Amino acid sequence: MENKNQQTTPAENKMGTMPVGKLLLQISLPIIISMLIQAMYNIVDSMYVSRINEEALTAVSLIFPMQNLMISIATGTCVGINALLSRALGAKEFRQANRIAQHAIFLTIISSVIVSVFMQGMAVPFMRVQTSDPLIYQYGVTYMRICGGICFGLFFQVCMERLLTSTGKTIFTMTSQMTGAILNIIFDPILIFGIGPFPELGVAGAAYATIFGQCVAALLGFWLNLRYNKEISLSMRRFRPNGLLIGTIYKIGVPSIVMTSIGSVMTFGMNMIFMQYLGNPTGAAVFGIYFKLNSIFFMPVFGLNNGVVPIVAFNYGARHRKRIMETTKLGVIAAVCLMLAGLAAFWLIPDKLLALFNASEHMLAIGVPALRIISLSFIFAGYCIIVGSTMQALGKAVYSMINSLTRQLVVLLPSAFILAALTRDQGGMPAIWFSYIIAELVSVALTTFFFRRVYKNMIAPLPE
Repeated sequence: MENKNQQTTPAENKMGTMPVGKLLLQISLPIIISMLIQAMYNIVDSMYVSRINEEALTAVSLIFPMQNLMISIATGTCVGINALLSRALGAKEFRQANRIAQHAIFLTIISSVIVSVFMQGMAVPFMRVQTSDPLIYQYGVTYMRICGGICFGLFFQVCMERLLTSTGKTIFTMTSQMTGAILNIIFDPILIFGIGPFPELGVAGAAYATIFGQCVAALLGFWLNLRYNKEISLSMRRFRPNGLLIGTIYKIGVPSIVMTSIGSVMTFGMNMIFMQYLGNPTGAAVFGIYFKLNSIFFMPVFGLNNGVVPIVAFNYGARHRKRIMETTKLGVIAAVCLMLAGLAAFWLIPDKLLALFNASEHMLAIGVPALRIISLSFIFAGYCIIVGSTMQALGKAVYSMINSLTRQLVVLLPSAFILAALTRDQGGMPAIWFSYIIAELVSVALTTFFFRRVYKNMIAPLPE
């Protein structure tokens, strides 16, 4: 154990002593690059699906809330693990860090099995409630059963990558994510259209390409942890589940799960407004395209978020107030700049962005104003994401959960329905998109209010 303690010293010194700007860049940049590649995969995936027909694109858009739910459970669990592991290393509690890593593997196995059973059972009722179009229904059930039923690759990929992130080895996180995303991009056209010896699988091919990329990335992430992550041990020998530790992990993780799952409920609600209330499947397709396109700018911000969490958690454990605040400030500045770039792109070339998805004239008429209006909310989003990540790292993820709940379910979804109802004679467009701006303004106010409380009670009492 003494040797293991000595091996952790360089990582400790880096997280606690390296200049914050350089540290944040070093940890976040590999994640940002890998997430950009992931964003490109999401776009390329939908581009290929759109070449099948618009019904296929609509079906994949309708399934997005369930995919987001799976990702929410996987990443939310790992948020708790990530924060506790970094905090334990910062406080030099190395045995506790190993116990947390063991519980990460255990919880990943349990959660992936539960989610797989749930997704298989929910595929038919989930699609049936959203559409009566037999083709959209068939595509959606097929896609959801494959991606949801074989989700262990996704869960283990996220787990392995977060363990690497917790110890500052984000270059390996980038390697894992890039490998999975590139394999997805390569096998999408091969399996969708049947190139070479492979059969033409259509929408199912897109799902299988996704699963294949996730499984390979998970295996690579596991090997990288064994080979290079010497700060922790993944050995499950003599492992016994600890209820108190699991409870602590989910005390931090559940708010994150709920917070991101709220997005699934909101997306489902918006799709229901388009499909059932307005009878506009093209609107639902545009809504799905928006989520693919915004990932180009949001994924890098989430990469910053993944860099901010371990730095803040480590330095809170090490009692470094100045480094916590400097990390937060630099993260906010970088995030706002990324969001402004997104705003510019959505205003200047929305038609060209939609053309990537084989957009018809009808889709362009709906999509161009949609992208321009929604992107106005980007001005505030970067600030809210980074400040929320600081609160999560300090164990106050419940504040971010309340904020997300209010933003998406209390404000965004009801305002979208009201605006759609008021302009239903005009098809509900483009008024419905202004709900995003209303919701983001409320989010800024709540984020600022909660962070002031966290600063006063947790950060301010720390020494300089």
